[in-house]
Amino acid sequence: MTDTHKKKPDRSLSDAEWRQRLTDEQYRVLRHKGTERSFVGECVDTKSGGIYRCAGCGEPLFSSATKFDSGSGWPSFWEPVGTDSVVMRVDLSHGMRRTEAECGHCGSHLGHVFPDGPKPTGERYCVNSISLALDPDDAGGRDADGE
Repeated sequence: MTDTHKKKPDRSLSDAEWRQRLTDEQYRVLRHKGTERSFVGECVDTKSGGIYRCAGCGEPLFSSATKFDSGSGWPSFWEPVGTDSVVMRVDLSHGMRRTEAECGHCGSHLGHVFPDGPKPTGERYCVNSISLALDPDDAGGRDADGE
């Protein structure tokens, strides 16, 4: 059986196609590794249940069940939904050594991963809100209170 809903792999989109698909700010953050200002993104204070998807390609990245308030001003999660959903890379920009988080499907910049998160992983995926799209209807997520 052929999957007729399958799109062209997003890693092969041209720069012009990305510019058409994304807003100017999304393009700056997702494709050029930008950072949005803290405490301004729409997903920062969201407590709704659901799955957070990549704003670039729609692939599932994080469950609301793993979202927590880190006080950083960006949505924070302690674990992605799957082992391949988020890829980590060394980031040596701005005179620092950090771990960058990218969408495992399309390579869009999400944010950075820090080793100061809660149990059970001890990791904090600090993600630009503009890199995410919440799918509240997805049964895979729970609200921030675990319900």
